[in-house]
Amino acid sequence: QLQASGGGLVQVGGSLRLSCVASGRAFRNYAMGWFRQAPGKGREFVATIRWSSDVTYYTNSVKGRFTISRDNAKNTVYLQMNSLRPEDTAVYYCAARPSPFIATSGYDYWGQGTEVTVSS
Repeated sequence: QLQASGGGLVQVGGSLRLSCVASGRAFRNYAMGWFRQAPGKGREFVATIRWSSDVTYYTNSVKGRFTISRDNAKNTVYLQMNSLRPEDTAVYYCAARPSPFIATSGYDYWGQGTEVTVSS
């Protein structure tokens, strides 16, 4: 299971750090990802990290502002979000992909989501 937290209300330009704790299975050999779903839109890929943390990939709109990281000892993946914009408003989901390699699809395990609202 995946449990996401850290969402909230923040002003434009502010920062939030999302966390996702994995339990019930060993996700340390899985690629982990963050996705988001804005009101009235479909779910979109945000960022992913390889099991070894040496490879990451981001969607263009968050590059340079968001950073994904993980601590396998704590079974936790993070998403540090800086310079937030109104268009970042969404429910953010963490997900696990049963492969050590990153990708923007193929995630089989999903958390419940945490809501981020950026006010202008």
